[in-house]
Amino acid sequence: MPTEREAIEHLVAARGQDLGDLRVGRVLPAAERRMVGPFVFLDHIGPQTLTPPVPRSADVRPHPHIGLATVTYLFDGEITHRDSLGVEQVIRPGEVNWMTAGRGISHSERFDGLRRTGGRLHGLQAWVALPSEHEETEPAFEHYSADQMPRADMGRVQIRLIAGSAFGLTSPTRTLSPMVYAHLEMQPGSTLEATLGTAERAIYTVRGTIAIDGTPIESRTLAVLRPGHAPRIEALEACTAMLLGGEPLGRRHAWWNFVSSRPERIEQAKQDWVAGRFPLPPSDAEEWIPLPVGA
Repeated sequence: MPTEREAIEHLVAARGQDLGDLRVGRVLPAAERRMVGPFVFLDHIGPQTLTPPVPRSADVRPHPHIGLATVTYLFDGEITHRDSLGVEQVIRPGEVNWMTAGRGISHSERFDGLRRTGGRLHGLQAWVALPSEHEETEPAFEHYSADQMPRADMGRVQIRLIAGSAFGLTSPTRTLSPMVYAHLEMQPGSTLEATLGTAERAIYTVRGTIAIDGTPIESRTLAVLRPGHAPRIEALEACTAMLLGGEPLGRRHAWWNFVSSRPERIEQAKQDWVAGRFPLPPSDAEEWIPLPVGA
């Protein structure tokens, strides 16, 4: 007879954090689990209503990254991205901003579009660690419109595939390691089997309650699935959830906004940011986030 929660390896609840005027739930990394496949970081942004005029203190000023790709995905609101490559791109619901930091990039995330009007903000930001052979790749930025994201309607489950291949779909998003990232909208009582074809998999419940092989999982909870299991996911109410996973990359060191397989590379990145050796976004170079105190 199967043991209770046989298909679930870990449960990770989002921990509330205030980033200035923004409220986020930090999901990864966690004490229970540092990574799922290449996913080394996951923040649940909001949901919250920004009151006009939205102060600039709510913006995320220019800051650096190495060794990862940032993946921004919104359900509500909009964010203006600017980076040291000279890219300026507004992201809106259903679109994907995929920024590969590689050997080093800096960027800002500002609320220019909501500054006067205010409005609801809700989304996710993930960091995907890069394979060791690609950690020093040239930085790059790619934007994908909502229409470019492949969709499948499986009865009472709607799927939008952000990255990888699953459910008979293949995303155009360019990735550097095998992975899957999918947005699910599930109607009450609908079911889905979590067959992603990747070694490591997890499901994050954005809103609503699901059951995994009969075990209820509350909203804002990441359920890391045990390898070799393809559990049945059931929506106990209307749900938004994210399926994510991929092949493990090996140990990664993470400090502030830096990720690397080599701790000495992170130390170098610290020195480079302090010394001004990271370029800043050309149209957003008047202020930046300093290296945290005590580094």
